[in-house]
Amino acid sequence: MKQLAENLWIFDGEAVPFFTLPYTTRMTVIRLNNGALWVHSPIKLTPELQALVEALGEVHYLIAPNHLHHLFLKDWQQRYPQAQSFGTAEVQTKRPDLHFDGLFTAEFQAMWATDIDQVLFTGSHFMQECVFFHKASRTLIVTDLIENFSPESFNALQRLLARGAGILAPNGKMPLDWRLSFMFAKAQARSHIDKILAWEPKAIIMAHGLIIENDATAFLEKSFSWVNREG
Repeated sequence: MKQLAENLWIFDGEAVPFFTLPYTTRMTVIRLNNGALWVHSPIKLTPELQALVEALGEVHYLIAPNHLHHLFLKDWQQRYPQAQSFGTAEVQTKRPDLHFDGLFTAEFQAMWATDIDQVLFTGSHFMQECVFFHKASRTLIVTDLIENFSPESFNALQRLLARGAGILAPNGKMPLDWRLSFMFAKAQARSHIDKILAWEPKAIIMAHGLIIENDATAFLEKSFSWVNREG
């Protein structure tokens, strides 16, 4: 557990294999102004993790931001049956065994809107992701929208693959396959990025890779420069 700002913590979990690469897992927990805990992309639940989280407050919300971040949600739902779960329509389709109290849409009215802004990043048939912004700390929270792996995370071959996919620090960005799916929807992607930039984030927490603690706006502009290119 690491506290990054007042009422904001990250928890790093074990890596899971994905496309031959060891993908680290990271959960973000925000304590809202009313004391409720908002848990983004839950990682593997262990007794030790449970104790750390419960020392912060009561879990009220469980967030599955895209259809790849669901592996451990069921365990959290069973441990915290009073918590409400929210995810994208794609997560619900992929995991019909999970119960969701609401699905993210462009019109979604969040119970946590006083503390956290959000935008559903759409335009791709590959995946949608709900992106969040903690207002008090000006921290952007993403999962796969940006990946920024440390080169030390991989062996030589894996580093080569990660660099080709565009997910190697310090030049991390949206993975190549997802970027390519926006070929005919770059204007939509640009509109989402413009909204995110308007929040003026100071820091970026991502589920996979190195956190951006300074100059977040410059990093975002560089990371999403591809939306301005023709073709």
